[in-house]
Amino acid sequence: MQLYVQQPGEVLAHEAEAQATMEIEVAPGRVLAVTQGNITGIPADAIVNAANRDLRGGGGVDGAIHRAGGPEIMADLARRYGPAGVRRCPTGSAVVTDAGRLPARWVLHAVGPVWEGGRQGEPEALASAYATCLRLAEGLGARHVTFPSISTGVYGFPEDLAADIAIETVIGGLRAAQSLERVTLVGFSASGHLFLEAGLVRYLEGA
Repeated sequence: MQLYVQQPGEVLAHEAEAQATMEIEVAPGRVLAVTQGNITGIPADAIVNAANRDLRGGGGVDGAIHRAGGPEIMADLARRYGPAGVRRCPTGSAVVTDAGRLPARWVLHAVGPVWEGGRQGEPEALASAYATCLRLAEGLGARHVTFPSISTGVYGFPEDLAADIAIETVIGGLRAAQSLERVTLVGFSASGHLFLEAGLVRYLEGA
């Protein structure tokens, strides 16, 4: 695998998708990219939402996706999975809806774990949330998927460990993919972005 690092002021050929600051080709035609920005503004086939188990919407990425996507997303959740108070998604899993007004076809609502010290299966549950989204994306025929840093906000998952899990899981999924060509990990804040970059460097150093 070869690491690409964007130079200041450089324009990438895939700039319309996202301005990746780092990317690697993990297999022929399969790219993992890391970037910083607002995930709701990055065009993709599928955008991953860091959802809660009740699929009610919330703060952080969840709130941003529902605000940007409009009421169509919540309406599709109700249509597919039942009304609020009835629908649920287990931790470590995900469900799909239409993307409303977002620059995507689908939203994958992933439920990550709340951090409780790391001895309650949180790492495995986080990996499962990423892997489930990749399987759903493959089933939909998606080529480009964007992920936020699941569980690192109010759920308190350590950002360095979360980055390692995300990168390892996504690389494994990309290598086995049929339709997926590109996965972009999006750090909203500068610090979140740096954790993702550092995780990618750690992975390459250990590969």
